[in-house]
Amino acid sequence: MVVGDVTTGTDVLIIGAGPAGYVAAIRAGQLDLDVTLVEKDAYGGTCLNYGCIPSKALITATDVAHEAATAEEMGIHADPAIDLAGMMDWKDGVVDQLTSGVEKLCKANQVNLLEGTARFADENTVRVSHSGEGQGSETLEFENAIVATGSRPISIPDFSFDDEPVLNSRQALALDSVPDSMVVVGGGYIGMELASVFAKLGTDVTVVEMLDSILPGYDDDLTRPVKQRAEALGIDFHFGYTASEWYEPGHGIRVVAEPVDGAAANGGSTEAIEAERLELDVENVLVAVGRSPVSETLDLEKAGIETDDRGFIETDSRARTNVDHIFAVGDVAGEPMLAHKGSAEGKVAAELIAGEPAALDHQAIPAVVFTDPEIATVGMTESEAEEAGFETVTGQFPFQASGRALTTGDSEGFVKIVADDEDGYVLGASIVGPEASELIAELGLAIELGATLEDVAATVHAHPTLSESVMEAAENALGHAIHTLNR
Repeated sequence: MVVGDVTTGTDVLIIGAGPAGYVAAIRAGQLDLDVTLVEKDAYGGTCLNYGCIPSKALITATDVAHEAATAEEMGIHADPAIDLAGMMDWKDGVVDQLTSGVEKLCKANQVNLLEGTARFADENTVRVSHSGEGQGSETLEFENAIVATGSRPISIPDFSFDDEPVLNSRQALALDSVPDSMVVVGGGYIGMELASVFAKLGTDVTVVEMLDSILPGYDDDLTRPVKQRAEALGIDFHFGYTASEWYEPGHGIRVVAEPVDGAAANGGSTEAIEAERLELDVENVLVAVGRSPVSETLDLEKAGIETDDRGFIETDSRARTNVDHIFAVGDVAGEPMLAHKGSAEGKVAAELIAGEPAALDHQAIPAVVFTDPEIATVGMTESEAEEAGFETVTGQFPFQASGRALTTGDSEGFVKIVADDEDGYVLGASIVGPEASELIAELGLAIELGATLEDVAATVHAHPTLSESVMEAAENALGHAIHTLNR
């Protein structure tokens, strides 16, 4: 049966049901708005289905196996057998539980769910094409719209994701067998997280990065422990190279990487980078060079919505585009491309549409890399604070001085706090080490509330815990840390 073209109306149209879109929908529903949420693929978007959640599930699973296999120091001797199919089934079960929960929450908040692909017809109308032969399309008129279409992996020339040996992050997370060997193109957070996963599964991993170090944008003192741990896992690095082609010489594939003209020193050291081209024989190549916005399918120009030269929709601090009643949230609105930032933007957009006062303070948005060890940051770095005109004071506490860290067998890294030297207000923080992703929340709250070093230091933390390291870092900045030498 062909569904005829019908026209319906809604207070709020939301395009995309990822962490930005579905959160906006639920919040708008809580505010008694009539909400229609359009999704063409899967509720929960890339994050829940193909990115954040499945990758963290596999990170956890491979960490368990690796820790069991390397715990001789604790008197534990084990040789875990990894059942990849069972691991993938468990990962898929976690994903299914979360995505089905999103759908139930939307329905419970009176959100109208609509499957299909939306394109703007004008600034108050979209056409939604339904998937499946003979399913037709329909027209929706809206008073306000929120674009939350997310992002997709960037491809590079001559490495098509349609070719079986070439993988993007989504495909790598769905493999049914462990590759014997793999080249990872890109040393950013996605590349490094997955490089560690596959190394712990037993894959011989080589990372090819065009810059001079991994995790660009993070300070060397944060990335150094990650690189050292990766090398201990057997991961090889080639800095100052770009992947140029691949071909099949017979068995497996051969990835060719060319030196980048004028590339910086290898690994951030003063040693010269390799000058010759590389030829790497592997089973798979994972391309993880970043993500681009999904915006070209929306016919944004018909609604008058402006984008930058990369396709990101330009917005203000309240997630509003240049068209007053149309908002953009999440990855499609640009950096930082973080699920929690998108969710926060979704709430702001929904509340503004409902007439509530709302805005997003980007200063206290944390960033986390789930490498081994983890990295987490929030607020300003020391150099950023000084560039902003602050006289800074810093405090640092090493996990090697933490009783709790030592009892976990994972004591590499530190907590660092940056504060205003005049009044002690916490301006930023960075952590590399165990549970950095969890510990950073306290420091984000400190920045959000305008807390001082004294506030953090005077808050009694339970012993023995990793969170004591946050307290001690604040005390160190004040000059009276107990379990480390003061500066």
